[in-house]
Amino acid sequence: TENAAIEVNHGLLKELEDMGFSMARAAWALHHSGNSSLEAAVNWIIDHENESQFEKMPLVEFNIEIESPNPSDDTAETSHARGKELLEQARKLREEQETIREREREKERIRAGKEMMETKRIAEETERKRNIALRKAEKDEEKKAREKIMLKVNADKLERKRRLGLPTETESASTSNPVSPLDPKRIVMSSPSVVSKAEEMRECLRSLRRNHKDEDPRITRRVFETLLTIVRNVAKKPDEERYRRTRLTNRLFHERIGRYKEGIEFMELCGFKREEGSEFLSLSKRDSDINRLRDAAFLLNSASTNPFFGLLSTEAERP
Repeated sequence: TENAAIEVNHGLLKELEDMGFSMARAAWALHHSGNSSLEAAVNWIIDHENESQFEKMPLVEFNIEIESPNPSDDTAETSHARGKELLEQARKLREEQETIREREREKERIRAGKEMMETKRIAEETERKRNIALRKAEKDEEKKAREKIMLKVNADKLERKRRLGLPTETESASTSNPVSPLDPKRIVMSSPSVVSKAEEMRECLRSLRRNHKDEDPRITRRVFETLLTIVRNVAKKPDEERYRRTRLTNRLFHERIGRYKEGIEFMELCGFKREEGSEFLSLSKRDSDINRLRDAAFLLNSASTNPFFGLLSTEAERP
């Protein structure tokens, strides 16, 4: 305590004073190092050299039993030099230990950086493969759509020739790639299979395009673009509630999306749910799937830019 006397080794105290240390710091150092040795006391002084509370001289009690049995015969200069040597050794030891700790910290930083880069590389590779698969599916769909359109065009030409009584065999022979009219009875429907979320979302957008094909194409494109804006906002800022919650009665939302059942269905496929007893559609953080949102954004971008999107369907093929 502040008023309690501390026991110090008188001989060690004298040697520390000869080394150039103040009596107050020397006394505190001997007390806290257990009066064991000069080296321990010097190390304590170095460790606490910036602590001003040890500048105040404590009450000192010299205990004869712990007095040094062989007092040093060194001169004041020798003691001072020895003190400098001990200080230098202590500082070097501290620097070496700090260097070792810094190397370990650097190794840990490098290891963590490598792990982060590998995780990022795997995520980017997965995203790249997903985008490639979606692009391939869209290109195949566009190609098939063009082929279907050409089949319908050639079938219409042949039908008009038959109605006018013109020969159709000559035109078929002169065509390098003869195309027969579509026969709905010959259309073979593929057996049902397990449908992924991306396929469900694609079919939902196709239905929207098919069911409103008689409207101005700019209207359906505006629906796709508005949905794309909602999905992108949620994907970029998932922590902002205003992007994850939409009022169904909002005039602008109803005009662009809400009046289309396919628009609401697409948002539900993205994870949005109707809040019970309210007029809101919301996407909880638990139901938020970044991969599903990215697939949705890719499909919406394709639907708004691909003029053939949604043309592959039995409804589109009927005259």
